Amino acid sequence: MSQSSSLWSDALRRLFKNKAAVAGAIVLLVLIVLAAFAPWIAPYPYAYQNLDLGASPPSSVHLLGTDVLGRDLLSRILYGARISLLVGFIATTVALIIGVSWGIIAGYAGGKIDSVMMRIVDILYGLPFIIFIILLMVIFGRNLWLLFLAIGAVEWLTMARIVRAQVLSLKNQEFVLAAQAMGVSNFAMFKRHLLPNILGPVAVYATLTIPQVMLLESFLSFLGLGIQPPMSSWGTLIKDGVESMEEYSWLLIYPGLTFTITLFALNFFGDGLRDALDPKTSE
Repeated sequence: MSQSSSLWSDALRRLFKNKAAVAGAIVLLVLIVLAAFAPWIAPYPYAYQNLDLGASPPSSVHLLGTDVLGRDLLSRILYGARISLLVGFIATTVALIIGVSWGIIAGYAGGKIDSVMMRIVDILYGLPFIIFIILLMVIFGRNLWLLFLAIGAVEWLTMARIVRAQVLSLKNQEFVLAAQAMGVSNFAMFKRHLLPNILGPVAVYATLTIPQVMLLESFLSFLGLGIQPPMSSWGTLIKDGVESMEEYSWLLIYPGLTFTITLFALNFFGDGLRDALDPKTSE
């Protein structure tokens, strides 16, 4: 128990020493707070329209301007953060649970089990993910939570390969062989030896998966399978901004800037988390 506590306390101390990672974590925390309190922070309801106003540039009344329907862009961005961050974290969590479990079992078991499991991954890689999501929508109906689960269910394949490669390289290390010779159970082997050593790559890939999932959601919304009007996400706002960027540049600049800042924050935090969770990192 003390060894586990020492591992996490050392990782936390290394993380706090990384200024870029701390800055990324603060930005992410601020975004999460803004998204959670959007109904109280946003100056206007996300669906409120002023057709007489139309698309107007930033002003003292509308700090980030309005879209072609006269809707306040700042309010749309704040409400869109709720959808984008939610789909990012939930879908990534689903992908991690499936991918990490699949990769550990395949890599640790080896032999025919590994071969069969990874051939399944190869087959799924060859299937167009959009067909899978469309089938889910047809069978179970259009549902926001189903969208989150469906995206996570198609994003776990790369994670499974990453974790399997890590486990294959670890299971022949001296400390794992020694633990096996001492009769350590598979669960204890996973908890004490495998998991701490794969947390770094898993954390980094997770932070890269979140923005990838956000972009995937925007693509599905463009096809009519994702977020439906008048609801919005950062992806749909960027898509709308691209369509009118020549006339109303602010409709692309501000959602794109918000998404870019989030992407950098996730990358900085992920890199810091990787270094902090690496057991081989020395002071």
